[in-house]
Amino acid sequence: TELAPTMDRVLRTARDRGSLIIHAPSDCMDHYKDAPGRLRAIATPKAKALPAEIGAWCYKIPNEEKGTYPIDQTDGGEDDDPNEHAEWAKKLADMGRNPKLPWKQQTDLLTIDPDRDYISANGEEIWSILEQKGIKNVVLLGVHLNMCVLGRPFGLRQMAKNGRNVVLMRDMTDTMYNPARAPYVNHFAGTDLMVEHVEKFVCPTVTSDQILGGKPFQFKDDKRPGVAMILADDEYKTEASLPAFASSSLLKDYRVDYLIGLEGDRATIGGVNQLEDADVLLVSARRRVLPKAQLDAIRAFVDSGKPVVGIRTASHAFAPRGNAKPEEGHSAWPEFDAQVLGGNYHGHHDDGPKVAIELAPGSESHPILKGVDATKLVGNGSLYKVSPLAKTATTLLLGSIPGQPSEPVLWVNAPEGKGRVVYTSLGQKDDFSSPDFARLLRNAMDWSLARD
Repeated sequence: TELAPTMDRVLRTARDRGSLIIHAPSDCMDHYKDAPGRLRAIATPKAKALPAEIGAWCYKIPNEEKGTYPIDQTDGGEDDDPNEHAEWAKKLADMGRNPKLPWKQQTDLLTIDPDRDYISANGEEIWSILEQKGIKNVVLLGVHLNMCVLGRPFGLRQMAKNGRNVVLMRDMTDTMYNPARAPYVNHFAGTDLMVEHVEKFVCPTVTSDQILGGKPFQFKDDKRPGVAMILADDEYKTEASLPAFASSSLLKDYRVDYLIGLEGDRATIGGVNQLEDADVLLVSARRRVLPKAQLDAIRAFVDSGKPVVGIRTASHAFAPRGNAKPEEGHSAWPEFDAQVLGGNYHGHHDDGPKVAIELAPGSESHPILKGVDATKLVGNGSLYKVSPLAKTATTLLLGSIPGQPSEPVLWVNAPEGKGRVVYTSLGQKDDFSSPDFARLLRNAMDWSLARD
């Protein structure tokens, strides 16, 4: 009921732009036996070359062997309250319905256009429709991602393995998952983990706002704070390490969106509109000179008083190299380091020596260091030259290499009129293999939102 109105807007808009809409409600084709869309599907000539097993469920494709399925759904995803479930089952039985298969039609909140849409739950029929229409690009949306959307004969796996350009509309889906089962996260985090699984091993994803404008859909009971991560450093592979960190350390308690710097294009970051729904911004970017509108959105987020966490090259995230001037329509923000992070980046020492880490005097009880063994931390990248910090900054960790003065490697900042700020020059790829660094970064997210 909550998802369907936005889904219907997606269907209406896509239909009006020329997309073909196929409705595939489970186990209820009898209801539609005389519907124009059903007759249209039945009348479609069978494709001459049907892929093997296109009429069957697909439980796994070879690419999924590279990873581990993220949730335990062996109970069928059953997370109902037992008393509520029993009461509902009795009501269904009194109505003459099978409590285990009670539905008779697709929700009427979704519009079926009698003149244009198709209705089919048959893999061979749907493949034949796509072949007849010459359709190569397919968007799947609906419920449930870990069941029908992924595994049906026309689902993501079958479309992907048989060569269609398929994407999942990730905010127009849901999972059947019981939080009492592994990995013991809430329902919405379970959906996020399934979406991540699809993105890694099956196909890319999109969101409804890419068709409708505005913002992606969000369930009203998903109260997790939102983290927006700018991933655009081009050097330390945080486009891999930060999502892995988020999956293991954040998704249980946070929503996470990624704002991606495009490879080979240093002048744009995708998804900046997602900042509107974010509660904290994590920056991992390096020398990005952005379209003015994109940088203005980042400035507006900072000026709103929301917190910022920066790692490694965030100290020169929006600073062009040397005195280079931005091209027309683009903007730089070299003062981001001093104005927001409270830093003073002016280069780094030579690569090679590991950076020894120690507590700064008086920092032992800071919440960001709770449960962190600083003696087990080590900097695997070059030591940044950042001294002296702003007067509003407080150093928590110091780093040193032989023959050079120590430098702050972790600090918090309290810029006037801004939210809480955390910065660490740690964040090189190998740093993420340390459980203590992961704990530190998770603590930093919590502290920035006063969740400590």
